[in-house]
Amino acid sequence: MQLKPIALSILLAISLFIASCQEKKSLPFLGPKDTHLVGGKVDTIYHQIPPFRFLNQDSTWVSEKDMAGKIYIADFFFTSCPTICPKMKTQLLRIYERYSANDQIRILSHSIDPAFDTPSVLKEYADRLQVKAPRWNMLTGDKAAIYKLGEKSYMVTAQEDKNEAGGFVHSGAFILVDKNRHVRGIYDGTQETEVNHLIEDIEILLQEK
Repeated sequence: MQLKPIALSILLAISLFIASCQEKKSLPFLGPKDTHLVGGKVDTIYHQIPPFRFLNQDSTWVSEKDMAGKIYIADFFFTSCPTICPKMKTQLLRIYERYSANDQIRILSHSIDPAFDTPSVLKEYADRLQVKAPRWNMLTGDKAAIYKLGEKSYMVTAQEDKNEAGGFVHSGAFILVDKNRHVRGIYDGTQETEVNHLIEDIEILLQEK
């Protein structure tokens, strides 16, 4: 039986649509980048999160070495935050619960009020959310180091501001970082639709080799 031209056109369109859906999507590399010649070929050096070392809610040191081979989501907050932090943590809980059995996924929440947010305070906060390290590390440490890491490396706002509610100003962003500490996406952590997009992008990174 021969197919009519219209039927053939429909089948071709469907085949092309399926093929396009099956194409692997790739995420961009965010931040400044540099290039240099290697063996006569141009090699791109992408922005990378530098080494860091902070205490988590269990008074355990967490560094970039603990993130080796992990995909992680970073954010900046403080436990007494009266504005966007509760919304952010509600959205992060979605990610925590979705990937609770996946050892490749981590969450790093950096306190921008480390003088108040000691490990014991962070522990109480984590317990209220019913989350545990190492899946979700709530970090505290040197204030200058945290602020510098946020603004220079994660490319988000994190600083004191007496004119802001709670005395601090910070971005509501979630930063998606790949297994090589490259920033691959930045999302509004207060918006469910943005976090849906983040989850889709996590799935893409899980397929990367």
